[in-house]
Amino acid sequence: MNAETRLVEDRPDDAPLGAVAVRTLCDFAARAGDLDLRFTPSPSGSEGVAGHGEVTARRGPGYQREVPLSIVFQGLRVQGRADGWDPDARRLEEIKTHRGDPQRIGANQRALHRAQAMVYGHILCEQLGLEGVTVAIIYFNIDTQQETPLPQWHTAAELHGHFEVLCTRYRAWALAEREHRAARDAHLRSLRFPFDSWRQGQRELAEAVYRTHSAGRVLMAQAPTGIGKTLATLFAALKAAPAKDLDKVFYLTAKTTGRQLALDALQGPGDGGAQPLRVLERVARDKACEHPDKACHGESCPLARGFYDRLPAARESAARVRWLDKTTLREQALAHDVCPYYLGQEMLRWCDVAVGDVNHFFDHGAAWHALTEANDWRVSLLVDEAHNLIERARAMHSATLEPAAFQALRKDAPAALKKPLDKLQRRWSALAKTQTTDHEVLPDLPAEFIATLQLVCADIADHLAEHPGDAVDGPLMRWWFDALHFARVAESFDDHSFVDLTREAHGRSQHPVLAIRNVVPGPLLQTRWAAAHGVTLFSATLAPMDYVADLLGLPEDTLRLDVPSPFDPAQLAVRIAPHISTRWADRLGSLDALVQVMATQYRAEPGNYLAFFSSFDYLQQALDRLRQRHGDIPVWAQSRGMAEPDREAFLQRFSEDGTGVGFAVLGGAFGEGIDLPGRRLIGAFIATLGLPQINPVNEQMRAHLQARFGRGYDYAYLFPGLQKVVQAAGRVIRSEQDHGTVWLMDDRYARAEVGRWLPAWWGVDVLGPTHKPQ
Repeated sequence: MNAETRLVEDRPDDAPLGAVAVRTLCDFAARAGDLDLRFTPSPSGSEGVAGHGEVTARRGPGYQREVPLSIVFQGLRVQGRADGWDPDARRLEEIKTHRGDPQRIGANQRALHRAQAMVYGHILCEQLGLEGVTVAIIYFNIDTQQETPLPQWHTAAELHGHFEVLCTRYRAWALAEREHRAARDAHLRSLRFPFDSWRQGQRELAEAVYRTHSAGRVLMAQAPTGIGKTLATLFAALKAAPAKDLDKVFYLTAKTTGRQLALDALQGPGDGGAQPLRVLERVARDKACEHPDKACHGESCPLARGFYDRLPAARESAARVRWLDKTTLREQALAHDVCPYYLGQEMLRWCDVAVGDVNHFFDHGAAWHALTEANDWRVSLLVDEAHNLIERARAMHSATLEPAAFQALRKDAPAALKKPLDKLQRRWSALAKTQTTDHEVLPDLPAEFIATLQLVCADIADHLAEHPGDAVDGPLMRWWFDALHFARVAESFDDHSFVDLTREAHGRSQHPVLAIRNVVPGPLLQTRWAAAHGVTLFSATLAPMDYVADLLGLPEDTLRLDVPSPFDPAQLAVRIAPHISTRWADRLGSLDALVQVMATQYRAEPGNYLAFFSSFDYLQQALDRLRQRHGDIPVWAQSRGMAEPDREAFLQRFSEDGTGVGFAVLGGAFGEGIDLPGRRLIGAFIATLGLPQINPVNEQMRAHLQARFGRGYDYAYLFPGLQKVVQAAGRVIRSEQDHGTVWLMDDRYARAEVGRWLPAWWGVDVLGPTHKPQ
């Protein structure tokens, strides 16, 4: 029997504790020392694959690549793929691609790489009856194509001892996890809806989600505000988990408010902390950082120092707590002197439900997606307010380089970086010379500029490794991160995006702004949909569904559900003011008519209203005019860059017994995701169609969407605008007991091509010019 046919044991009945990947085993049991993020930037996935292929192509004819290995230790199956095995030389190779000087890869990271390779070495010795093997770590620089081999001979006994220590540590945890999983599944099988009755439409939504996740499909669900979408989707996804052996539910939101609603709903299905579910809330790293003035390594941050030595106790304690919202997670981390953010990263492996922003799964290098693929997790995705995912995904896969920031960096850059930055400056100047208009779309990526940018990024990484003091947040770090992001976005550039040059206003720089702008994120999201066992995207505004499905690249067999509104049309009076135009050229001339509509409505039914405008400038014009003409009406307004306390103060003005008009920007913080039931909000004035501004960039978006889908204006302007309008109007009616009025203040709402996309349950009245300015 030859080596290749003996490398895998295939007796799953021998592994009642299940299987663990070699990488996961070593991540869990072999790490020690500091948390250290001072490494050179990692190659992309495609670069890593290419690098592995280059190294193995250099080997001889008997060399075996991607060798599958598996062995059982006391009921635990350990499995993985060794990068390379040379049976003649008895040499096992673990290939790691990198950038920069390999000597700057931290000692703890090197130890982890060797631990993985030694596990593979043990399996080979055990199954081939070898007395020992050479275990070689091959560091391959993808920029220089140079190999740095670190070979070491290990006896079979040495490798066995190392393997046994790791497995013993992990096996105890695996036993506890098996018990937890059994208790969790038993709990979910017996789970009952936490209320005596369902809201109208809520059960229909829950049943559709359950069927979708049981079948491993994708569902788009449009359901009105107020029926309890969050609870319905979570309950259904959790109920589907035991029968389909699902590992995790990821609840993804685009706004902070959605995250809290999910946590509140999770307290309902299982009694919060008393349930066997492990629930984890994830926030952005800058929100979780305890020492923002320090770099993420042991020589700078006390919570990074000895992180992996203290992690086992912190992990065990957090697993017992189970309910890990951001406050509890922080308490657990600080009790063990470890970083809260990276304890949360670890607990993602062991939670049942994770709640966080959409970027955790959909962004470049998103940790949740990477761990799902690396560990073969079966996950359910619930995407809340999914209409926001289009713009959020576009932003994730777009990038901009500003010349002003670059010039400031060049001026104060360390001496060692002057030369590479000057070279990039010359590339930028060459681009500027080709530009003939203020906004110019390039036919393709500027290859020489991108290549130089990648080299500059590598040089900065080397500099930061040599001078860790410069790695604290500052201009160099911020520009480096922007440049790395630009380079990553450039790697996936295709016809779903375009690249352009824009001259800065007021001539602040001779160099143009360089941007890669994603138009259709769908092709870049295919790996995300494929990684999930079941997906539900839900929102009150997913119409038109073809528009959402096209731009997000949803599978052809995606299911669709439109839950009828439980609200009576008599609850909401929707009125169009056809004598008002909010077009740019007509705004000043229509201000008197606009504020007259607002004042007349307010005097007819005093209470709390929201007024939405397309920009802060327009908002201020209307606010000033209302004060001039109707100064007795209380008003308050959203401001640019509003801090969290100011946003809270804005919302607190909407009290049950309050009166007045709050002015806000459509599509901003108050256009969705806020709940003002009853008399807290009785009406809204929407003085815009929400259409994106007509400018060269948006016109390019329209042209690309027209070429791809044949609906350029609808996809670039009309549908995004009307989704914001419907979201804003949805703030008014939150329950079957609410009543209110929405004014659509623009003549275009009366047009059939606009009105047909408004919610069917709205009873829309087109009123004549009865509110004339006085």
